[in-house]
Amino acid sequence: MWIKALDMVLDRIVVQGADLSTVVALSGSAQQHGSLYWSRSGIETLRNLDADKFLHTQLDDSAFTMHRTPIWMDCTTAKQCEEMETAVGGREKMVEITGSRCYERFTGPQIRKIFQQRPDCYRNTERISLVSSFLASIFLGDVAPIDCSDGSGMNLLDVRTRNWSDECLAACAPGLSAKLGQPVPADTIIGTVGSFFVQRYNFNPACRIVAFTGDNLSALAGMNVGQDWLALSLGTSDTVMMKLDTPSNLQEGHVLVHPTDNGFMGLLCFRNGSLVRDIFKRSEANDNWENFSELLDSTPRGNFGNLALHFISKEILPPVKGSLRWNKNSSLASVELAKGVLKYSSSQTEIRALVEGQMLTRKAYASEMGFSFGENTKILATGGASANRSILQVVSDVFNAPVYIQKTTEAALCGAAYRARYVLSVARSKEQCDRTPGPGSYYDFIAELLPHSVTRVCDPSKDSEEIYGAMVERYRAMVSFMLENQE
Repeated sequence: MWIKALDMVLDRIVVQGADLSTVVALSGSAQQHGSLYWSRSGIETLRNLDADKFLHTQLDDSAFTMHRTPIWMDCTTAKQCEEMETAVGGREKMVEITGSRCYERFTGPQIRKIFQQRPDCYRNTERISLVSSFLASIFLGDVAPIDCSDGSGMNLLDVRTRNWSDECLAACAPGLSAKLGQPVPADTIIGTVGSFFVQRYNFNPACRIVAFTGDNLSALAGMNVGQDWLALSLGTSDTVMMKLDTPSNLQEGHVLVHPTDNGFMGLLCFRNGSLVRDIFKRSEANDNWENFSELLDSTPRGNFGNLALHFISKEILPPVKGSLRWNKNSSLASVELAKGVLKYSSSQTEIRALVEGQMLTRKAYASEMGFSFGENTKILATGGASANRSILQVVSDVFNAPVYIQKTTEAALCGAAYRARYVLSVARSKEQCDRTPGPGSYYDFIAELLPHSVTRVCDPSKDSEEIYGAMVERYRAMVSFMLENQE
């Protein structure tokens, strides 16, 4: 299906008149945590593609040992996660090595399940690709290496050494190192475009291929988040992305190898995002976002001491389910006071309590992961709710930082193109024997190319830190009560 989609996309690009001979470098972004399993004959076919035929008629079922392969939505590997964590010395050790505890959707546990339940398929697999390196392989005309950034979402890579962890490989499946190949940094030129694309689509034979990576990592590259920037995606679930100098050992977050520098990327996922905001929009604001915004704007910062946590689905961070509403009298002083109230007296109080509670949750865990908030902090908001200025003003106040939005919505796609452009510039500088100065850092290079790519939309109020600094402690008290009183 993916191969046929590539056939269709390239044909449409050519039909629309694109001159692919002008492409000097390409990279790509692909869904994280999916994996594909090459057969020996499939690799042979890949190396000898016929330009007179479509890709999907050549790379057919015989090219792969598995025809229904796991992607990020597969959550059937709890047993394998437990086995792998036990084998390396426990969950904390797994987090220390790979940056994440074992997750059911991660590729390592998926591979282990295939090894256990379909041993013939595993044995006959010559190479294993992630979706990103699979797509790169097609353009390359050979099996492309997995890049370290996408590879750090597998529970197999040591995020500090940027190489496969022997302990994790042994905990996963035998002979795995040879099937994965050597990982490479995300800024690696892995070769030039294959002859199939030169002959069929008129690509320049000198067109260079930069290692492809995963979509979350590519989105970070596309948003061009610098040292003091925090990216906040406000979607169905909310996601916080940040640059980290050192890996944190937060068990429910992800530390990945940064796609554009030598540091790390922190990734936090919160399940109860826009879906919960939408529930309150329907129940409290006549199912209208303008009404929702008016109600939010009509209440003061701090909401008179009213603060609510709503985890309709079991949350990832913190790992709780349920709702808790506190008013100004609520506290941990007694069980009755800690139980809070069942409902607030007005819709505007309900809505502000919800949004402030959500944003305090995001800030608290970003701090715990190691992001250092200061006077230079900037927030880049993306996702559907980033169109709502009232919500963004709460973000700005809670985080005590200006909020920016981007003109483009295709951050992952742009990230692939930006990376290709930057890595090509670095390569050309080296080839000229350093007669010309290098392009500098990725962040500065892209910021100079796109000086007006972000727009500042909100600034924090002067009393933000005074109000929300104290509310963080109330938030933590509420979470501790919910954790202690789970059913």
